[in-house]
Amino acid sequence: MPLGALTHGFRAHMTLLEDLQWRGLVADCTDLTSLTQRLNEGPITLYFGFDPTGDSLHVGHLVPQLLLRRFQLAGHHPLSLAGGATGMIGDPGGKSAERNLLTREQLAYNVSRIKGQLERLLDFQAGPNPARLVDNADWTASVSFLDFLRDVGKHFSLSSMLAKDSVRSRLESESGISFTEFSYQLLQANDFNHLRGALNCELQIGGTEQWGNITAGTDLIRKKQGVAAWGLTFPLITKSDGTKFGKTEGGAVWLDPQKTSPYRFYQFFINTEDSMVVSYLKKFTLLERAEIQALEDKHSANPSGRDAHKALAREVTTLVHGEAVCADAVRASEIMFGGSLAGVSSAVFKDVVEELPRAALEMDKLSTGNGFPLPEALVLAGLAPSKGQARKDIEGGGIYVNNVRVGAVSRHLTPTDVSFDQYILLRKGKRTYAVLTVT
Repeated sequence: MPLGALTHGFRAHMTLLEDLQWRGLVADCTDLTSLTQRLNEGPITLYFGFDPTGDSLHVGHLVPQLLLRRFQLAGHHPLSLAGGATGMIGDPGGKSAERNLLTREQLAYNVSRIKGQLERLLDFQAGPNPARLVDNADWTASVSFLDFLRDVGKHFSLSSMLAKDSVRSRLESESGISFTEFSYQLLQANDFNHLRGALNCELQIGGTEQWGNITAGTDLIRKKQGVAAWGLTFPLITKSDGTKFGKTEGGAVWLDPQKTSPYRFYQFFINTEDSMVVSYLKKFTLLERAEIQALEDKHSANPSGRDAHKALAREVTTLVHGEAVCADAVRASEIMFGGSLAGVSSAVFKDVVEELPRAALEMDKLSTGNGFPLPEALVLAGLAPSKGQARKDIEGGGIYVNNVRVGAVSRHLTPTDVSFDQYILLRKGKRTYAVLTVT
């Protein structure tokens, strides 16, 4: 989406760094006062680096990429660095064991897949400050080992490298750390040094686990080029219990719709814990302060209204997947709250089905005689332990077929109840669903 089409402008009366601090996106800075002064002087080039160890970004990557977007909206020049070289080694920061090593071909493929996702989060189109995607393999792959030791390694003492938190924690772990991963901070420092000289990149951003690598880069720039450079980190995003954000029982929540459907992506954010929803609105959306504070007030007054949750899920899903796909995800979500199936696409309904318990039912049983007795269907679907209990649930008005309440125990399922060629959606109470797959 072109930045000019955005309605979420940056408020002039609040500086960018003040806005980031309000959002809880500033943990450490090499020199906050001088960085503030530098930003006041005019646009700055900054970068965030990620290693393309998979063919998709996940929600954990949203905060740094949206940080680049926030800088871009404020007139600065963002670089997103894909680690085509560093990805072959693996960063020990935040990891308890060494990563699997990838080939150049695997990394190149991953970068090609991720670029499309970045284009939704950053504006790469022509303009005063388009984003750029750079790959550190372009300036690292041709450097010999001896040249690297002479030009980069000589500027680092072993004691300073061992003192980095990411290294020390791995040294103290059971698995230890290989020389390959130990060298990672030199490669990342060299990236910052290269970008400072080649593209006038003055700022690197990253998570708190990157602090050691970032300061290694600012030190190298000072020693080799004698010019200023800054590092800025954001806190690790966690859930209320302190565990890492972005994981579900099914694993990571991906930006690739083939890995995590837009419906599941939307559900991940709409199911945010009440205590975290305002914090996530600040960090994961481009909504302005006044809009977020209004949602916070609504949430405080009426948490069950879930206005803040809906806004969070809608904003993030639109950013990642676009407005039309988000609208489909909202429709799918409405089904789970008793919404009508009328007008819902087959693709949207199948997204819902993927999340529900399923049981198979032969079409012959629907087509024979009066059809298949609903009490038996409820037992088959696991919504009732017995036909007797199923009848009681129907008489109590708590059973729905395709989100339409059933009042008669004598109700039979027939082919007319089949939706989207093969499904019958059953519901007990407000939120207990199951699906019969008709074969």
